[in-house]
Amino acid sequence: MTDSFQRYLRAKRTVDDRALDRRLVESLRAELAARAAEHSGPLRVLEIGAGIGTMLTRFLDWDVLPECDVEYVALDVQADNVAAMAGYLTEWAVDSDVTVDDDAPITLEDGTRQVTVESVVADAIDYADGHDAVGHGGRPGYDLLVGAALLDILDREALGTLLGTVAPGGLYYFPITFDGATRFRPPHPADSAVEGRYHDHMDAKPGGDSRAGGAVLERLQRLGGATLLGVAGSDWVVRPVDGTYPGDEAYFLRHILDTVEGAVGELGGAEGLDDWLARRREQVADGELLYVTHQLDFLGRVERPGALAG
Repeated sequence: MTDSFQRYLRAKRTVDDRALDRRLVESLRAELAARAAEHSGPLRVLEIGAGIGTMLTRFLDWDVLPECDVEYVALDVQADNVAAMAGYLTEWAVDSDVTVDDDAPITLEDGTRQVTVESVVADAIDYADGHDAVGHGGRPGYDLLVGAALLDILDREALGTLLGTVAPGGLYYFPITFDGATRFRPPHPADSAVEGRYHDHMDAKPGGDSRAGGAVLERLQRLGGATLLGVAGSDWVVRPVDGTYPGDEAYFLRHILDTVEGAVGELGGAEGLDDWLARRREQVADGELLYVTHQLDFLGRVERPGALAG
């Protein structure tokens, strides 16, 4: 990992902001407020695949977290992401009403809540194995489990393990789950070949699935011990306005093209790939490329962590 990936995560913030289904966000806000009102003590949140902390800043910007103390575990398997988290949170706070103490643990205060952030480098499934809500040294489970843009690269058989970290009556929120569609416009003769091979690469990775959204929906729908409260589309749509991309989204697109190049190259390439990449990069530079990806958001409740099955 290099600084380029952390820049990609920053650039992706505005793309995700547009994509996330706001009705589910409103439902999540209401559910968390009700849970905080019913229980004493801090609200406990576990975010897996937390990156540099963009979801946490979004929760604060959008006032999703209740007005109470919050213990927030931000976990990522990449040490570079976790190492960049304090700097990102401090930089973000400059233009907000939040004060940040970046000593470990990181503490954020905005006058209505204090969020204590424990940043952890770990594999999500391994961590969940050791932090189940049933009998883990008497420690309570989490009130909320968050995993954004993650379930398309994790084995769905591990869903029960991940949800097992949630306390009875707690919530899960899995937004930006890829579901089988990548489109670049204007059309190019190599689109079908390149996009098909890109999806093939997702399917070839351990735990990967280019149609994860639909598969996760099916699994959550029949999962014992939990209830799916809502599901909605959260498509990425990146387009220029008057020839200019918002924020740092031109960089986001360049990173996507690099990712496609690497993935398709690992599978031996695709007919027309070189010309396709050259043309797409020219279109980004000229403010002409359109990019659309289909994804799903999921919100649910865990009633019985010890009964998760399906």
